[in-house]
Formats: sequence, C-alpha cells, structure tokens
Amino acid sequence: MTTRTATEPVPADDEVFDFNLNAVEAETELRPFRFMWASKQNPNRRLTMQHLEALNIWPLLVAAEGGDSGAMVGIFRTALGEDQWEEFQKTPLPQFKMKALFKAYTKHCGAQPGESLASSVS
Repeated sequence: MTTRTATEPVPADDEVFDFNLNAVEAETELRPFRFMWASKQNPNRRLTMQHLEALNIWPLLVAAEGGDSGAMVGIFRTALGEDQWEEFQKTPLPQFKMKALFKAYTKHCGAQPGESLASSVS
C-alpha cells in the first residue's frame, strides 16, 4: 500500500484565488416563464418554468447525451421541477404544441432562433 503526497500545499481559505464564481450574477432578470395547459381536472391549470439561464446545468448535460429530443425533455423536466413535470406529463401533448411551447420559452429566455442552447450557458 502506497500513500500519495501532494506536490503542492493546499491553499488556505484566506489566500488569493483566480476567480470567484460566488460573485457571478446573471446579466438579465431571470423571470420565470408561465403558461397555461389545461387538464381534465383543471381547465385553467398554470405551470411555471424556471428561466433557462437559471437551470442547474448537471441534469441538462446528462439529458443532452440523448440528442436534441433528450436535451429538450431535460430542459422541460428541470425547468418545471419534478412535481410539475409529473403533472405536465399526465395530459397528452401533441408535438406541434411542444414545439410552440419550446419556441415561446426560449424566446422568453432570450435565446435567438437557431441558437444552440449550449451557448446560453457558455
């Protein structure tokens, strides 16, 4: 059994750092996106999605491994949150409505038509 020793000492908490990620703030207001999608139980059901720029990147990266469709589903799932996502899936959704919803959502979030969603996080 060998033990590994660090070649450089671990910096103390009060030492200088190269970048403070904690200080980074959004360049725009990350206002949620709200839309209405009726269910049999609630004809006025309203759902809220977090702004695209506010989404946790880790589940989006995993979802993107499934291609464009996987990425889109990952965005909706993450933006809606698990409770709303499960409720959202209970009502059948034609593709043309999903496309229209995604277009409206990305427009709300400031993504340009044809812009890669990856560019919004870079």
